[in-house]
Amino acid sequence: MVLFRLDSSIRTEGSISREVADVVEEAWAGRVARRDIGLSPLPSDAWPAAVSGSHLPEEARTPEQRQALALAATLADELLDAQTVLIATPLYNFGVPAHVKAWIDLVITDPRFAPGNRPLEGKAVVLVAVRGGGYGAGTPREGWDHATPYLLRILGEVWGADVTLVEAELTLADVVPAMAELRDAAAASRGEAREKAATVGRAHAALTAA
Repeated sequence: MVLFRLDSSIRTEGSISREVADVVEEAWAGRVARRDIGLSPLPSDAWPAAVSGSHLPEEARTPEQRQALALAATLADELLDAQTVLIATPLYNFGVPAHVKAWIDLVITDPRFAPGNRPLEGKAVVLVAVRGGGYGAGTPREGWDHATPYLLRILGEVWGADVTLVEAELTLADVVPAMAELRDAAAASRGEAREKAATVGRAHAALTAA
């Protein structure tokens, strides 16, 4: 059984998205395949090359187009070959990290992920979404999180996955002096995320072992 883990934080030390994803992974008894697009982003020219190449016959494609389409196929295979997918992503500038968007765009160029297909139908996906501030109901920035709804729509509604969301907020409270009064709430949110991650990890591990 394979768990595919995708990390996207540009930080290693102090990354809460990585920390919470670690808790999910700790429960997994099988093999773990990894891709870290936070530390090793995909080539910025891969998506346009894949798009343009996908409309051409194989013999007419440039080497760059063939390489981009091969990369897209590899990314698609990583998702399709896994029993469970774990995606850990922070909120950057109120939206999805650019390298996550690049990953999604490139995956969609693979014919198996073309619009209208639901290639992850029923597949378990754990989405770890981490936000430095507070964006919940009643907060001044309610509705400013433009990443989580987008990711849920792509993973669940477009690709057909069975998505479980694990969230942590206020993760910058420990390092931003203006957020000092929110540190207790941040610790509570982090603890709740870790607890849910452990529960989710155990549940998915048990399902794959059954």
